[in-house]
Amino acid sequence: STAHGGEGIEKSFDSDMSKMVDFAEIEKTALNDVEKYSKIYEEAALFNTEKVMKAFRNHRVSDYYLKPTTGYAYSDVGRENLDAIYAEIFHTEAALVRSQFVSGTHALAVALLGVLRAGDEMIAATGTPYDTMQTIIGSHVKTPGSLVDLGVIYKEIPMQDDKPDLEAICNAITDKTRLIHIQRSCGYSSVRKTLNVAQIGEICEAVKKVKPDVICFVDNCYGEFIEKQEPTEVGADLIAGSLIKNMGGGFAPTGGYIAGRADLVELASYRLTAPGLGGEMGATLGDTAREFYQGLFIAPHVVTQAVKTAIFASAVFKNLGYAVKPLPEEVRSDIIQAIRLETREKLCNFCVAIQTNSPVDAHVEPVPAMIPGYQDEIIMAAGTFVQGASIELSADGPCREPYNVYFQGGLTFEHGRIAIMSAARMVGPKE
Repeated sequence: STAHGGEGIEKSFDSDMSKMVDFAEIEKTALNDVEKYSKIYEEAALFNTEKVMKAFRNHRVSDYYLKPTTGYAYSDVGRENLDAIYAEIFHTEAALVRSQFVSGTHALAVALLGVLRAGDEMIAATGTPYDTMQTIIGSHVKTPGSLVDLGVIYKEIPMQDDKPDLEAICNAITDKTRLIHIQRSCGYSSVRKTLNVAQIGEICEAVKKVKPDVICFVDNCYGEFIEKQEPTEVGADLIAGSLIKNMGGGFAPTGGYIAGRADLVELASYRLTAPGLGGEMGATLGDTAREFYQGLFIAPHVVTQAVKTAIFASAVFKNLGYAVKPLPEEVRSDIIQAIRLETREKLCNFCVAIQTNSPVDAHVEPVPAMIPGYQDEIIMAAGTFVQGASIELSADGPCREPYNVYFQGGLTFEHGRIAIMSAARMVGPKE
């Protein structure tokens, strides 16, 4: 059927096994799973949309908030109120929402480098962070200007049975421990699950019993608006994330955010601009203000579209015989779907299918390559309106065993359905 990706993709998978696979039945079963398991996310979308609308009303969002500013941008009302709206949504004292953040990784780096000093200790409570975070930390990748290079002491505590090892985390705390790093999403790990908000709360509660002044910092990427609560409502002192993921709703063209305790956000702002200047400056150029506000408004709905797409992908590839994480019926806390494809060829074929079914650069074939911040060749498929926006339909994976592909995003479920069925046909069933 050319309705699922076109003739070229349909012909790419050539195996006698394909004759034994009823793709129409697999699609029907997956659609039933989406209907069955997506209700809680639709309820969260309604709750979070009401939360956003209330914040907009409370801060009297007006047309002049959406105008550009230039130069130093002192008294940028749109920027200041967007900070306040984010703080209200996350139930924090302050927030910093800026186009000057070039990525989520940049926002995370600004937060950590702003808060930590030489001699401070940072403990990663959820095992080894994903690849680009390793360069920020400077372990396991030695990087000039990283936290370790600047004198920060670093420890990491592996997950145990897919859960944070609370006892080991607490036992690792010393007088020098300044910050507990919590990565919400699974990243490129094939062995750990994404944490839900309740689990993050358990970590925060446990470590603060040992050291009340320790900072609980959460990498919130991919997790916003999945649940009705955010980490800052269960004890996290500081969070950071990207605007070209969940919070931007597919509208934000760039940017990131930091939210949390006012003193910590201020320290981060000094790292973003300069000591003493902080968040008082930073122009909002072009149409960025409108895109930030409009993206935030629609984000809860778009996140649910992405979750439904992930459930569909999980169901389709599970029924093709592949290991998937999470399973279709498992409760989710981010938009990422991992699929263990087991060979380099199938990983590449999956990404080619996603790229071919993208609205932008559908004619381009992705190939594995070394990319700064990663330790292996990686293949990425992202024919997106915003370069690298993973709230849009995208897929990537490092070219290393077990050849997991990490699929995320989807501005509309219809688009996700088409692309996933094309990928299923191109990859074929597990042999």
